[in-house]
This record gives sequence, C-alpha cells and structure tokens, in this order.
Amino acid sequence: MRIGTLKESYTADAALFDSRTQKLWLAIAAALLVLFPFMASDYWLYLACLVAIHVASATGLNILTGYTGLVSLGQAAFMGLGAYTVAILQTRWGTPFAFNLLAGGLVAMVGGVIVGIPSLRVKGLYLAIATIAASFIAHFLFANLKITGGTAGISMPPARMLGIDLDTSFRLYWLIVPVTVLMLLGAANLFRTRIGRAFIAIRDRDISAEVLGIPLLRYKLLSFGLSSFYAGIAGGLWAYFFRVVTPESFPLTMSIFFLAAIIVGGMGSILGGILGAVFMTMVPELLKLIVDLLPGGSELTVFLSPVRLIIFGGLIIAFLVFEPLGLAEMWRRVRRFFHLWPFRN
Repeated sequence: MRIGTLKESYTADAALFDSRTQKLWLAIAAALLVLFPFMASDYWLYLACLVAIHVASATGLNILTGYTGLVSLGQAAFMGLGAYTVAILQTRWGTPFAFNLLAGGLVAMVGGVIVGIPSLRVKGLYLAIATIAASFIAHFLFANLKITGGTAGISMPPARMLGIDLDTSFRLYWLIVPVTVLMLLGAANLFRTRIGRAFIAIRDRDISAEVLGIPLLRYKLLSFGLSSFYAGIAGGLWAYFFRVVTPESFPLTMSIFFLAAIIVGGMGSILGGILGAVFMTMVPELLKLIVDLLPGGSELTVFLSPVRLIIFGGLIIAFLVFEPLGLAEMWRRVRRFFHLWPFRN
C-alpha cells in the first residue's frame, strides 16, 4: 500500500504521473468519459458539456489567481472575446472549428496581456477593480460594435467534424470534453516547467522572485495571457454549444462564478479547478432536482428558487469558513485516511 513517495531524481520529481495507482485511476476516468455519453440522457449530456466548459475556464483562472496570485474578475470578458471571435469566423468565413477555437484563444490572450499591464504596479483589490473595468469595456464593445451584431448578438451554425454537424449534446460532447482534457494536461505540464515554477514564486513572494532574477512584468503578462487563452477557448466552446452569442451571455456575475469555483475547489491545484467547476455547476441543478421531487415541487419551484440560492450561497460560505483550502484538500485528506487506516490504533 502506498503511504508515501520517494523521488530519487529531478526527472522523477517532475513526472506528470508518478505512480501506477495514479495511472490506473486516470485510465478508469478516461474509460468512464468514453462510456458516459452512451449511457446518459440528453439532460446529463448537456450538463456534462457545460461542466467541461466551466472546468476549462476555471483552470485558466486558477493559473492566474491560484498559481500566480493575481486576482481577476475579467474571466467572463475574455470568454466573450473568444466566443465572438469564433462566431464571427464561423458565420462570415466558415473556417474550420479548430482554427476558430485557436483564433478565439489568441484574441483573448492579446486582451489578457493588455489588461495585465497594470499588474506590475497594482495587485490585490486594486488589480481586481482594474479587471472589472476591463469587463465593462468589453461589454460596451460587444453591445455597440457592428461586427458583433450589437445587442442582438450573433447566431451561428453548428460546428462540423468529418462532415457531421455537431448539433446535439451527444455530438458536441466529443468536441468539448477532449479539448478540455487536453487543456487540463497542458496546465498540469505547465507547472513542471520553469515558467510554472516562476508563477508559483511570484505568488509566494514577488519581491523575492524578482531578486532571484525572475522578470515580474514578463511572467505576470504571460500568466494573464495563458489564463485568457484558456478563457478564450472555453468561450469558443461555449459559442458552439449554445450557438447564440450576445453581450448578456458573459456578465460580471460569470466572472464571480469562476472565482468562487476555484476558491471552493482549491486555489493552486488543477484538481481544485475541476472540483470547483463541478460543484458550482452541479449543486444548483441537484437542488433543483430535489425541489422537483418534493410533493407539489413543480408548482413551488418559483417560490423555492430563492431558498435554493440561499442554500447554495450558504454552502460556499461554509467552505470559506471551515475548509479554506477547498474540495481538493478534502480529497487529499480522504486519500491519506484510506492509505493509512489499516495501521491506525
């Protein structure tokens, strides 16, 4: 039974998968992801696609806030940049979806770098306010530029893969989930490199990182760019999923949603971004299902909706108070318990 790890080289310490047990569980998870769409209903496939999009965006925000220590409330705006880029390319030129997603990520990346310029001079609450300002500017541009369709937005055709229209949740699942998995692997690999370690050094103590020779502005802008790139890809997937992009699709509350997701899941952890996005997406749906199962629940839905929001908000506050390290830390405790329980007195 594995109760510890022993690394004998830097290569072993930097390995992405460091044990057979971990590889086994990942193989099981991959198998479940492949089998899930053949067993699930359209409703659960819809939720799975939505969760995957949220996981991708939350992972990007975790790179910036969890690993680099830079607070941002502009994630929704960068998703909007990616979504509008994809919608414009798809409707005007009909370019392939892979090209559109990459272009959406790059456009959002440029926007993120621009927004990140003040990060060398301000941080914390002041940086958060700067990103909120960027969010309002983006919303104004989305609502007033002719190319974005104004307040009416843009309706777009479905993505096509191998000549097949991805116009159902089942078909979109095979686009959204693999892209999200690749993004998660990319983020996990990032923190095995000197770039990822520089991000962590800046988070822990930016002055000390600068003394060690890490150029703060370059790496802060790179962190903003990578985070926004993830948001742009997630926004592009969102556009293909809903096929209607409007200025109201990416409000400030969505940015707060993603910030809450990484706090609940656990900042500075890839697993935390996943668990937080799943929690923030699924708990309101589960509460809604519970209300519908109550006697007369369908008639009481309107009246019980505020109660569901209060319960949901209470759960988030409970995490902040009782488990500030989030769901990822709870999972690590469970793993440690089951690794050690046969030897407990």
